[in-house]
Amino acid sequence: MSADKTTAIEQVKDTIYRSCLCLDDERWNDWFAMCDDSFEYKITAFSPEIRKDMVYLSGNLTEMKSMCEMLPHHNTDHSPLKRHATVYSVDIAEDGASAEAITSVLIYQTLLDGINSHIDAGESHVFCIGRYIDKFAINGAGAKLVSRETRIENRRLDKGSHWPL
Repeated sequence: MSADKTTAIEQVKDTIYRSCLCLDDERWNDWFAMCDDSFEYKITAFSPEIRKDMVYLSGNLTEMKSMCEMLPHHNTDHSPLKRHATVYSVDIAEDGASAEAITSVLIYQTLLDGINSHIDAGESHVFCIGRYIDKFAINGAGAKLVSRETRIENRRLDKGSHWPL
């Protein structure tokens, strides 16, 4: 493997892991700074009952920025989410200018208020599991997200879950 390819792989991994830190801390502007101007985002899940993909959220960079600016005004669950991510694969294009990556992600939520008799305030539980399916543009400055599909195994998200996963 060439040094350039190794560097590109490390840049992609760095962007993925840093994106998780930004999302964990709800630093939306820092997360958007990691995105290309052409960025597209969506949250999907496959439903075996209807044998089709369901789309929970979809938007381009402008739409996602607008949504995140409005989050403080939404009726949302403010219980924090934290991500545990493991990059499974990074494939660099032949020209070295783009890449695709697949990352396993497990998102935990620590409840500010109890949701039922089984989970009390202050307890953590698995919010959702899935994969990030990412595409990147690579240049001398690093890797920028061109698209992210957060493909979750869950087929139900709680009310007030308006933010990017």
